[in-house]
Amino acid sequence: MFKSKDEDAAIFDGGSSNMNTIIGKDTTISGTMEVSGTLRVDGVVKGEVIVSDTMAVGPTGSVEANVQTKNAVVSGAVKGNIHASERIELQAKANITGDLVTKSLVIEQGAVFHGNCNMKQAPHTPNIAGVAQKPDAMRMPVPPAKAVPEVADRTR
Repeated sequence: MFKSKDEDAAIFDGGSSNMNTIIGKDTTISGTMEVSGTLRVDGVVKGEVIVSDTMAVGPTGSVEANVQTKNAVVSGAVKGNIHASERIELQAKANITGDLVTKSLVIEQGAVFHGNCNMKQAPHTPNIAGVAQKPDAMRMPVPPAKAVPEVADRTR
């Protein structure tokens, strides 16, 4: 009937101990939300969401919005794009329809994701002609090509 504090912490693992805004299970909000701090959604949010720290969508939560945040932890449903400057975590019961943009992505087994993901490049791995390059210390040596022996023409 009640969740333990550990179960609740698993859904909201935003790294911030100060949760500013909670949208309850029986609450629906439409429009543009701007939250300074953290946001937890257990109800329904429609429109646009801008969160300065972490947005958590609980198992009963539903977000139909484009989201801009630092971190996102999703255990419910999101229909819209998520742009997280640091990290997105899709927990086992997450259902996402939309595109993701982030530096770090975690997808647990059981999560459903329909969309595209764009992982930002780290500063030490430049993107040249669409191909991420490894630093020199990580490159594998390429063996020289072997000469191919000529085959005699047996048609004469």
